[in-house]
Amino acid sequence: MGKGATGVAMALALGWCAFTAPATAQTLVNIRSQDAPKYDPHSNTSSGMGHPMFMMGDTLVALDWDLKNVHPLLAKSWTVSDDRLTYTFQLRDDVTFCSGKKFTADDVIYSFTRLADPSAKWPFHWRLGEIQSLTAPDPYTLVYKLKRPHSELLVDLANFAATIINKENVEALGPDFGVKGFDGTGPLCWESWQPRKDLVLKRHDAYKWGPTGVYANKGPVKYEKMIWRIVPEETTRIATMLSGQADFCHWNPLQAIESLKKAPNLAVYEPTADFAMYYWGLKSTRENLQDKRVRKALAHLVDREEINKAIFFGQAETARSLVHPKALDFEPATLDVLTKRDPELSKKLLDEAGWKVGEGGFRYKDGKKLELLMFSYTVGQNPKLSEVLQAAARGVGIDIKIQTWDPTVFFQKIAQQDYDIWTLSVPYTSAGDQMYLYYHSKNRPVPNRMMWDDAETDRILEAGRTATNDADREKNFKLVQRMMHDEALMIPAAHSRLFLVAKKSIKNVRAHGIYSAPLYKGLDIQP
Repeated sequence: MGKGATGVAMALALGWCAFTAPATAQTLVNIRSQDAPKYDPHSNTSSGMGHPMFMMGDTLVALDWDLKNVHPLLAKSWTVSDDRLTYTFQLRDDVTFCSGKKFTADDVIYSFTRLADPSAKWPFHWRLGEIQSLTAPDPYTLVYKLKRPHSELLVDLANFAATIINKENVEALGPDFGVKGFDGTGPLCWESWQPRKDLVLKRHDAYKWGPTGVYANKGPVKYEKMIWRIVPEETTRIATMLSGQADFCHWNPLQAIESLKKAPNLAVYEPTADFAMYYWGLKSTRENLQDKRVRKALAHLVDREEINKAIFFGQAETARSLVHPKALDFEPATLDVLTKRDPELSKKLLDEAGWKVGEGGFRYKDGKKLELLMFSYTVGQNPKLSEVLQAAARGVGIDIKIQTWDPTVFFQKIAQQDYDIWTLSVPYTSAGDQMYLYYHSKNRPVPNRMMWDDAETDRILEAGRTATNDADREKNFKLVQRMMHDEALMIPAAHSRLFLVAKKSIKNVRAHGIYSAPLYKGLDIQP
């Protein structure tokens, strides 16, 4: 019996004890492996927060299933000036928060001003572009003026970081905003949260403004509640789905995907478009990683085909570049630049960098051992990826020490900056999105954990970001991809695939790919 079959057999045996009782038809249970530190759309970039945030809150615009076309949501229409500096949004006048408070342009101004506050250093502030001013000629018109063009502004405004929040709710809760409550305009409303256990959301009965062109049902949702339940153990998640005690899961053990597809009570859905990459990040400011020859040596140590088979059970796409080939503005010249396994090249690069083999087979320079500290966390394939790189590195004389943390602790630990390497996955919508997200110096220390600070990189990223035509945007984003592959700051491990497993009895299920959040608004779901 294979490993996947063994896991499923164990799950079936354990299925009776996953939960005490199945959910009712009016309460849907969505199981997942990790929670969020808090539910403030500005405070962190975790998918644990972002995925339910798409349901609790709304953005001005929505992304289509292809992750390229933009549709109206809270903004029913907009115009853009010829110089690409002024966006005028006409807002819906029939929207209310879960509290019943009427939504107006003032809420947008408050939300974006808070996100853009430089003193707060929110990690996704840059998605708003460089704001010159935000004004409201009337309650349902927003004039959004930029200092410089932002070629992907509308796409960025669909991200959960641009969720519109209620000032009164933020000020009333203070530091407990997103901990003891959240008042949004989304199709589901906050009911309760027990960290690392359950986030309970209830139907927003007044909701009727679902994104035009994305969902047939504009609202409200056709169920009463959704429970986002933390189930960290893989076999228990499998058991819970197979036994019908949960309705959805997209944190699925990859070794069980084929078996889940064959289960008579389940269906497996993949989105039209979804871009996410598992990677090893290298902190460029650390003493032993400042030389890019050492970084490149690490990049050429592992076999991505074997990683896909052994760690992802063939359910990923083998990484041949940082950006997925189907993503907007992908540069084909980057294929296989970082991802070809060549241990002999790694040894040569280390020799050239002055690291010579010495005691115990490890490399030394100036009496110091080539030792690196890797942070990993307990979700998904991260622990195994850490071990694979550790083993491969020892084969060429690099000693990697691993520290593994629970997701709720990992981001606190990595914020302390005492690491050389880390493992994570990154969702993105385009080449420009990934490049700007991770390599612009303004995004240090999060999400630019590589601490890359290079004026030329910034200049080219800005040229792509402020381009006023597609050709210039593409030219610059392709150039920066070539540069970043040469610097080897991030080592691709695999392009992951997104699988949404759901009960077959639930109708109108379709997986979305935005930030790898397959349920997105969940408006068409019919229990």
